[in-house]
Amino acid sequence: MMPLGRRQFTAALAAGLGVALPQLAMAKDTALPVPASLPAAALIAAAKQEPLVLLISLPGCPFCELVRRNYLLPAQRDGGLQAWQLNISDRTTPLIGFDGQATTAAAQVAAWKAGFTPTVLFLGPAGQDLAERLVGLSSTDFYGAYLEERLAAARQAMVALK
Repeated sequence: MMPLGRRQFTAALAAGLGVALPQLAMAKDTALPVPASLPAAALIAAAKQEPLVLLISLPGCPFCELVRRNYLLPAQRDGGLQAWQLNISDRTTPLIGFDGQATTAAAQVAAWKAGFTPTVLFLGPAGQDLAERLVGLSSTDFYGAYLEERLAAARQAMVALK
């Protein structure tokens, strides 16, 4: 038996979990904006009374693509969600961290110990967690509810910061 490549393995795993991803596994990734500065992105979100929502993603990850395409992009388009993404493997693109220091997405993700993709973070203006992280994608049946629950908690925490 020949070993499976990463995409084939992920598609097989998804099929085993009952997640319909055949065309998605080979689809080109959609994208959320990538921040050059985390404090600037958080200020944009805070000006709209929203948490900064960050998707920790990996290129080619079909589960990351599912979260982007089916949940974050529609919420951004329809509801004004302030969603951005960081590529867990990007070690070259400069990023300004919440401490004002230059870093990279890979280093920042490692500092946050957010090494599993997809992971969605809900952050306040100073980079503080406002709600529990949404890690992985175990069920598309409930993911939207989990996301809404965390967004509601993060929005409530934003109000409490004032």
